Amino acid sequence: MQDFLKFNKMITPTIITVIFYVGSALSIIAGFISIATGASADFGGGAQVFAGLLTLLFGPFVIRIYCELLIVMFKMHENLQVITRHVSAEQKSSSSTDLL
Repeated sequence: MQDFLKFNKMITPTIITVIFYVGSALSIIAGFISIATGASADFGGGAQVFAGLLTLLFGPFVIRIYCELLIVMFKMHENLQVITRHVSAEQKSSSSTDLL
């Protein structure tokens, strides 16, 4: 609990996972809506159908890449904390051996 209050434990990576699933679902829904709207258009709906297909195919990938970039920042933070703990533990052990 103390790590959470001192912002040493991050909850955002869990939220980013939810954002990925919601964003992917919205992207797929938007792609289907665009395809349906373009298919039902009287004139000039081909471009909208094509845009819907692109949204359907590439939307989840773009959202995944964005979420992975956000997660990388948090993984770097976690690894820096581990390094800091190891360095401070080594400094404490070396300072205690220096006293002997």
